[in-house]
Amino acid sequence: MKYVLGVDLGTSAVKVILVNQLGEIKGEATRPYPLSHPAPGYSEQNAEDWVTGTIESIKEIMDSGVVNAADIEGLSFSGQMHGLVLVDEAGTPLRPAILWNDVRTTAQCQKIKEVMGEELTALVKNPALEGFTLPKILWVQEHEPETFAKATQFLLPKDYLSYRLTGARMMEFSDASGTLLFDLTTNTWSQTACDKLGLDISICPPLCGSDDQVGTILPDIAAATGLSTETKVFAGGADNAAGALGAGNVSDGIGVCSIGTSGVFSAFEATGNQDFGLKLQYHSHAKPNSYYLMGVTLAAGNSLNWFKETFAKDKSFADMLANVGSIVPGSNGLIFTPYIVGERFPHADAQIRGSFIGMSGTHGFDHFARAVLEGITFSLRDALELMRTAGNKQINKIISIGGGAKNEDWLQIQADVFNATVIKLTSEQGPALGSAIIAAMGCKWFDSYEACIETFIGYEKEFTPIPENVALYEAAYQVYTQVYAATKSLNEQLAPLRDVKKSVVNKISTDLEVEVSEKESA
Repeated sequence: MKYVLGVDLGTSAVKVILVNQLGEIKGEATRPYPLSHPAPGYSEQNAEDWVTGTIESIKEIMDSGVVNAADIEGLSFSGQMHGLVLVDEAGTPLRPAILWNDVRTTAQCQKIKEVMGEELTALVKNPALEGFTLPKILWVQEHEPETFAKATQFLLPKDYLSYRLTGARMMEFSDASGTLLFDLTTNTWSQTACDKLGLDISICPPLCGSDDQVGTILPDIAAATGLSTETKVFAGGADNAAGALGAGNVSDGIGVCSIGTSGVFSAFEATGNQDFGLKLQYHSHAKPNSYYLMGVTLAAGNSLNWFKETFAKDKSFADMLANVGSIVPGSNGLIFTPYIVGERFPHADAQIRGSFIGMSGTHGFDHFARAVLEGITFSLRDALELMRTAGNKQINKIISIGGGAKNEDWLQIQADVFNATVIKLTSEQGPALGSAIIAAMGCKWFDSYEACIETFIGYEKEFTPIPENVALYEAAYQVYTQVYAATKSLNEQLAPLRDVKKSVVNKISTDLEVEVSEKESA
């Protein structure tokens, strides 16, 4: 029996799974790593942590004795999108990686819009958002010119990891399409975009397909992990492209709701020459010659984690959500907006912040917990509504993966809010399984992605909309859609207060006391 490894490089941890030719998961390991927030709105990581975590995870699987190194035929990746890893000529990172959820680049996004104009739609087919890679490159160019002068290339997170394992610097189409420098219609870097923004196109690495082989395992990595130097390494896919594969979504009519740190709603698209007016993100799929549409909310699982750590630190997620099923849909008029770190879609706004609207003395802990689940789901419905209108998609079935698939009350909430059948997978491995599918296809185990998916993926349970719940959620959602506009100005006014430190408050208080004292003396 032959095996492949799927490596999912997430925002908070790396996960590695071992899968055989029957699609059976025979081993898995994970390693967390820290996030750094050196300033408000900043989000960075040490790229070396990704390498260390991956090596340790693979070694754990190899040390378990379930497989011989010679039987692992291939390895591939899924990875967090958009993150900037600037490297010098030797391939050494010049600074910490700037991640997808970093929102420092509002000024650079505005510059891109001004310089590119309508060509942004024609060439890269995606809006200039703070999360994308190009604004990060421009930020470093402007604010850290000495660092930028040493940069010879940029890589995305999983591509840096691939480079460290193989020595080959490549970037595949699905991740490249999230940089704002990639021409979706030609599968090439956009010379026009580079020229207009003053970048040498040589900073962009060579391109390839997701299931193209980029190399084999380097001897030092083989020694550290227990793998063979004969193990083939395939380019892999962006986490959302790989997640779509891992959910089996490679055809029209089905959506994927993925709830991790962020929340993503995606749908398959057959062609790369559509014009969605920058209302939706539009990317290359990991399946060759295919594409997908996507809407992203920045703080989906992150909102739930914030709620837990703030109000239920000593409880497990299961215990915290144990009673949400007893609360009526709509949480008795309590609505949560998950804008706790700003928002990306459909409101590209780094200053907006979250809200609980409609609080009363009758609301208890379980109302708040359910409202958080509902608010996250409402934010993903924003994406679904644009899929149905701007994207002209008929989506009646939705595959739920990630944290939102781990609680059946939440799965029913999704079915009711989306007014669509929601499907739970038998084994929910998301992007990790997608990366294993890419490796299996690279190893030529199957003639088509559809055949591989049929073997690798099983469907456990369906959740159908409950009409009375749908009606309640329709009313609540209509209120939810008004909260952003109603609180935008208030959040802009509150922005200066977010960074005030206690020492500053003390200084202001002291200055006022001195001023009053001087006036009294006079």
